[in-house]
Amino acid sequence: MGLRDAAYRGYEALLSRDLKARGSGPRHIGVILDGNRRWARLSGTSAAHGHQRGADKITEVLEWSKDAGVEVVTLWLLSTDNLARDGHELSDLLEIIVDAVERLARDGRWRLQHVGDASLLPPDIAQRLNAAVESTEDATELHVNVAVGYGGRHEIADAVRSFLLEGVAAGHSLEEVAKQFSVEHIAEHLYTKGQPDPDLVIRTSGEQRLSGFLMWQSAHTEFYFCDAYWPDFRRVDFLRALRSYAQRERRHGR
Repeated sequence: MGLRDAAYRGYEALLSRDLKARGSGPRHIGVILDGNRRWARLSGTSAAHGHQRGADKITEVLEWSKDAGVEVVTLWLLSTDNLARDGHELSDLLEIIVDAVERLARDGRWRLQHVGDASLLPPDIAQRLNAAVESTEDATELHVNVAVGYGGRHEIADAVRSFLLEGVAAGHSLEEVAKQFSVEHIAEHLYTKGQPDPDLVIRTSGEQRLSGFLMWQSAHTEFYFCDAYWPDFRRVDFLRALRSYAQRERRHGR
């Protein structure tokens, strides 16, 4: 181990002790896995290689989250905007993503849930995602939302549509359904219904925006923007995000 690695190990240990002393951390963390293509470009490799390196990072981050007492992690793997990418790159990316989800399922520790619109995905990809998710029903260590074909605006539109269709199916007119509509009804029809809202969202690559990630759920969320590209995201970066969260006064709009 070189001096640089030893220094990082010491710093990680210091951060870990500090976090344990502070007590309660986030129950739900959202992660925007950004920077794979830029990492690949700087490394002189293909975009597919960058996406694969990013996929290989996922299990590490889930293990760090479990060790930190996190209960739910939402990983944004593919947005609705990403579906408009060049056909060859999108095909490679979808294969890398579904392979990563299948590996998480085979691990046996993570209870997976697909978050997104499966109808936007190629049928074979949607089928494989669904099979992987269903195979983890008995896993208990960490609830992991895999956001594939996900967009925040799309989710809210789906929630409203679902509420309206549910009301009509129950025999009510659209006018009657609209009259009783409230913000609580949206929450009850989101992809993440029944889960705690994210306490912390981490975005890698230096970009400081949410790009529509968990728009409804993140009304009172804390955000942490990390300069490292996702394939280079380290445990020390993760611990810094948790320390930043722990140092903030959360007032939830009050």
